[in-house]
Amino acid sequence: MILTSVFVEQIQATPVKRLCKTHNTITVNGQFPGPTLEVNNGDTLVVKVVNRARYNVTIHWHGVRQMRTAWADGPEFITQCPIRPGKSYTYWFTIQGQEGTLWWHAHSSWLRATVYGALIIHPKEGGNYPFPKPKRETPILLGEWWDANPIDVVREATRTGAAPNVSDAYTINGQPGDLYKCSSQDTTIVHTDSGETNLLRVINAGMNQELFFTVANHKFTVVGADASYVKPFTTSVLMLGPGQTTDVLIKADQPPSRYYMAARAYASAQGAPFDNTTTTAILEYKTSSCSSNCVKTNPVFPSLPAYNDTATATAFTTKFRSPRKVEVPKEIDENLFFTVGLGLNNCPRGARSRNCQGPNGTRFTASMNNVSFVLPSNFSLLQAHHNGIPGVFSTDFPAVPPVKFDYTGNVSRSLWQPIRGTKLYKLKYGARVQVVLQGTNISTAENHPIHLHGYDFYIIAEGFGNFNPKRDTSKFNLVDPPLRNTASVPVNGWAVIRFVADNPGVWLMHCHLDVHITWGLAMAFLVENGVSQLESLETPPVDLPVC
Repeated sequence: MILTSVFVEQIQATPVKRLCKTHNTITVNGQFPGPTLEVNNGDTLVVKVVNRARYNVTIHWHGVRQMRTAWADGPEFITQCPIRPGKSYTYWFTIQGQEGTLWWHAHSSWLRATVYGALIIHPKEGGNYPFPKPKRETPILLGEWWDANPIDVVREATRTGAAPNVSDAYTINGQPGDLYKCSSQDTTIVHTDSGETNLLRVINAGMNQELFFTVANHKFTVVGADASYVKPFTTSVLMLGPGQTTDVLIKADQPPSRYYMAARAYASAQGAPFDNTTTTAILEYKTSSCSSNCVKTNPVFPSLPAYNDTATATAFTTKFRSPRKVEVPKEIDENLFFTVGLGLNNCPRGARSRNCQGPNGTRFTASMNNVSFVLPSNFSLLQAHHNGIPGVFSTDFPAVPPVKFDYTGNVSRSLWQPIRGTKLYKLKYGARVQVVLQGTNISTAENHPIHLHGYDFYIIAEGFGNFNPKRDTSKFNLVDPPLRNTASVPVNGWAVIRFVADNPGVWLMHCHLDVHITWGLAMAFLVENGVSQLESLETPPVDLPVC
């Protein structure tokens, strides 16, 4: 029996006080973070989103496969026009074969800074976890907070051409924690009893920062990521890029007390400014021996890796495996090579210096294969494709970089200015695809969390330097690679992903550091319909917003 879960999300401005100051913050149903949606594998979700805010909005269901329901995916001007103020749109989609932790967030400008929440997918009715059932389950949403309106922050950066201001705090479940001003009375507390094993569902909902996460004196057993189970492994620290989720078991096996959970930046871009603060929550043992005196004790503080500890980040990401042997595409129909990185545009003729405040009087930009992605404005890409509307996009996104160069070396300044365009790459239904994601050293090299909408993919290898097929193909794991929806491409390095194009529609692939997608670090796949109706995109809903 397929169950239908119906939810209503009202996007509205709500007074939210953080860091001593109240902001009129865009929230869902007046909550920050937004409500946690709990469903079972196989459920159909019907979510009516009503926009009572002053900005256009869309909601993206991050990591949901959206088989044949691309109209419900949510990225603005990709699969739908935005929901205008005063209007509504109902998202219909079914969870198919996914279990674990995903999340939902706004996919319009920088609204997702505050418009986000957890999407928890339990096993089907009567099903079990592939690990002993935890006593409690707690979503841990890591976020970023600006002591300003995030929309103003991105608009200012777009005007000046400079990097946007960094956040003023990180948060755990919306609260900055004890190390920030005016915050300790609301610090998030996670309760546990001695001896019990609990499941933490950790989500990096931050805007622009990969994060390390740890709990003082406790170890994690990682059991899932991006709503796929993984071969369990033990670690004392997690590293998540924005968009990624990690499910961990934590055993309350320490002396009853209070222990800090903490998150802080993994900032791999050398010399680039970042928010160098630390957010905390408290793991509090609830046992009789502790009830009266432990509230007075200061929590134990954990040691966190240094902000530039790439070795720890790499050791963590390379531990992931699928629980058993998986069907990785072996024969490849589409062998693609995409550079991902930043760029600097020379100041346009006639522009004022105040509009060119990037390095040496330039404007920041970003691209994949030297194309800086431009969103359409009159139609969504999916509408234009479905209705055959000409002039909205082209299908000539390059399969390989237009110019080969030493991607991670000293890159010639002539390659720092990408072209702008709305270019898609066409895939036949059922095509077996390999994409090499190659980071570049243009302007600044850094770790890029690359997210593909509408698909999970196998990460079959990653490494540093320039990808070399002769040398690096031998490193491919075609036995039990992890299944993810967001891949952390190592700083000045590469990652290789594979998937089968079995979901028709227009699917965005982009860096989940929102500053980079703002600058154009994105592209989209156009996956054609297959033969039968079950291999074809559904018809658009009647209430699909118009531009």
